[in-house]
Amino acid sequence: MKLLAKFNLILVVVFGTGGIVICELAYSFLISNARREVLAQGDLMMTSNGAVRDYTAEDLKPLLEQNPRHKVRFLAETIPFYAATTTFNKVRKSYPDYSYKEAALNPTNPEDRASDWEADVIHDLRDHPGLPQVVGERETPSGPALFIAHPIKVGAECVECHSTPSAAPRAMLAVYGSANGFGWKPNEIVGAQIISVPLSVPIAIANQAFRSLLIVLVLTLLVAIAAIDAGVYWFVIRPLRIVSASGDRISRGDKNVRPLVVSGRDEIASVTASFNRMQVSLSKALAMLQEE
Repeated sequence: MKLLAKFNLILVVVFGTGGIVICELAYSFLISNARREVLAQGDLMMTSNGAVRDYTAEDLKPLLEQNPRHKVRFLAETIPFYAATTTFNKVRKSYPDYSYKEAALNPTNPEDRASDWEADVIHDLRDHPGLPQVVGERETPSGPALFIAHPIKVGAECVECHSTPSAAPRAMLAVYGSANGFGWKPNEIVGAQIISVPLSVPIAIANQAFRSLLIVLVLTLLVAIAAIDAGVYWFVIRPLRIVSASGDRISRGDKNVRPLVVSGRDEIASVTASFNRMQVSLSKALAMLQEE
């Protein structure tokens, strides 16, 4: 194997190993960054929905409950959960892949009943009552999504309507009946606020960035190998070929070989100077033999 081929093999092994390590670290960073961005979006939307719920409970509910119609017909607008869900459904018109649901195991409104995977999340929160939230991934028809779930814990205001049917407002019973949404106990986790944010777009951006990085690394590798090859040829292989050619001429008895030009102080210059001294010594030895 020629010297240049050996250099190229070493470079490919070194750069290839380094490139694989860099790619692994870069891809892990890009995917982690995509998850952080999605999680930040989810936290922001969860905080926004919480603000809507608090505003409804603290400001709108007292006003709506004074409405005489509330005594006859139940006004769902007095429920903070309803306000948050309705507001988010308007947001979904522009962001259809995002979802928000205040799911419960035993809700008053059947539309709020938890699905299988949502029930698993609620049970996880119930098994770990000190857990502030659960974060996970799930597959959706539009691709992978990241979900954030906050526990819904029964407070004093919830017991007023959800302890027993006899304690619930008659207007609410007229709308939803007395079969569901009762038996809640103080501080019990009965559901979860679950927001789902799509991961497909951030992951696609991360994959595109990774492909661009891969192309840059490959081009850098090729340019680096070409530059190093040029340097090795010009400063190592070319001088050695000149020394080798002069040695071949001397070995064939050519007496007109001129001393090689020595330039620099590197190892190649030392080899060239040594060759010149050897040539002078050889010429003197041949001259002494001829005199005898």
